Amino acid sequence: MTAGTAMDAPALEKALDDLSSGAPSWAALPLADKVTMLEALPHRIFDVAPQMVTASAEAKGISSNSTWAAEEWTTNIWVSIQAINTQLRVLKRILAGKEPIDAGAVHTRPDGQVVVDIFPLTPYDRLFFHGYHATVWMEAATDAEQTRRDAAQIYRGRTPGRSGVCLVLGAGNLGSITALDIIDQLYVRGNVCAVKLNPVNDYLGPFYEEIFGEFISRGWLRILYGGADVGGYLTQHQKIDTIHMTGSAATYDAVTWGTDDSVAARKADNTPLVRKPITAELGGVTPFIVVPGDWSDADLRFQAEHIATTKLTNCGHNCNATQLLVIPQDWPLADKLIDEIRTVMRDAEPRPPYYPHSQERTAKACDGMPGAEFFCNQKTRALIPDVDPGSGASILTDEVFAGVLGVVRLPGKTPKQFLDNAVAFANDVLPGSLGAVIAIDPKTRKHNAEVLDDAIARLHYGAIGINVWTGMVFALAPWGAYPGNTPQSIGSGIGMVHNAFMLAKPQKAVVEVPFRPAPRSFFGGELTLSPKPVFFITNKTALTTVRRLVKFAVLRNPAALPGILASAVRG
Repeated sequence: MTAGTAMDAPALEKALDDLSSGAPSWAALPLADKVTMLEALPHRIFDVAPQMVTASAEAKGISSNSTWAAEEWTTNIWVSIQAINTQLRVLKRILAGKEPIDAGAVHTRPDGQVVVDIFPLTPYDRLFFHGYHATVWMEAATDAEQTRRDAAQIYRGRTPGRSGVCLVLGAGNLGSITALDIIDQLYVRGNVCAVKLNPVNDYLGPFYEEIFGEFISRGWLRILYGGADVGGYLTQHQKIDTIHMTGSAATYDAVTWGTDDSVAARKADNTPLVRKPITAELGGVTPFIVVPGDWSDADLRFQAEHIATTKLTNCGHNCNATQLLVIPQDWPLADKLIDEIRTVMRDAEPRPPYYPHSQERTAKACDGMPGAEFFCNQKTRALIPDVDPGSGASILTDEVFAGVLGVVRLPGKTPKQFLDNAVAFANDVLPGSLGAVIAIDPKTRKHNAEVLDDAIARLHYGAIGINVWTGMVFALAPWGAYPGNTPQSIGSGIGMVHNAFMLAKPQKAVVEVPFRPAPRSFFGGELTLSPKPVFFITNKTALTTVRRLVKFAVLRNPAALPGILASAVRG
């Protein structure tokens, strides 16, 4: 099947027949054989990476010599390989007769909530990401013993699980999302997959077919093409057991409840059009919370680059792209930070939006907003420097999924007062619960350790970055909305993916990194070696560094280490 060519009913029926027939053999395949197949995937990704990156860049209007060229290597190639390698380590532990989680990695907080350390795992993690730390917080009433006992039950239960057929409705923005959804269904949930690609990026289909060729040949995966009509046909099909989708709440509602005048009645009566179990990773309005502190000019510039990166990466077409910068209204440095962000957004190389309707959403977010500033001739990149938090403006209520950043100023003369207000605003005003970021300098953190810990505990978000964009949570940890959404009120979705440790009841994932890059970190109380993150849009050596990181992640040649580190420190 040629990418982009919608499949007809006979072709779809044949694909589903193949998967239904193949599901029992996937369930029965010994774990050792499944691990062998998984081990081959990083090499397969590496082999097609240059062509895959070129295809993505061309589709997104990025030239090979663009400053944006490193983005596809980072978000599509490295992220996929990193996640697969993590899954491999866990499965190999189980094969060796060990628990999926080291006993020492499971901790109980003073309030009784269990936290699991999941990163770093290897000496190379500690070298390349020195000072990075990732944890998973478990749902309340889950104790440490239960957390360890219930992990990876699919491989440690008394009877093998049944393999169903899962329909994966693929994301249209990042290629790694669909690849990792396939891994999640096969290895974490035990299902075979019918993957219906989004027409926005179905040009990636041939690459998936090559990467996952062995799974396809054995009847455990099918890559399907077509639009909403094909998706609708598949969601209703009796041979589909479960559904996983990535997209918007509106798309989820259309699949589950329909689009006609009876939607409200169906929701009230709980009579969905689709009665199969559905997990979903959806977006929301993502906040970036800045805790007041005594920042230097270098700090302001660095965090401005960070904030602009979280907005402009992938042209803002990310479910976790920062939409609102939340800052203290009485912080003397607030306007200086905004000035620096304005400069970075203005100076960043222009690029065309590629996601459908992004320009209309940008216009809607900026319409009637006082002081809205545009930085591109096409008006695809904008800053709204003073958003009234109680106004109900579109920037507060609608996911933009494009290059618009709003600024909300909240009261709070102390870090505690401000964080109390910021957490309440994020939880109670902003729609969605996918991701949130808190930036806090080490001196302020030292004197407000309990305040920060309490803020993290009270934030009802599935991914929380401390001094780092939640893109790193996506890369290193389980990913999904905070638990509690329902089909009638879906928010940012239901369920978590990338759950490599196969934890039974994850509540949220938290990734923490140094506030400053090395060597400035040494002078500010952080003894870490990490340079400017490779995903920063201002990283001057990002392309070289990430390509070297990708090669090392696959080949593990220690001789490559000096070259990687030399490139990274020049970023």
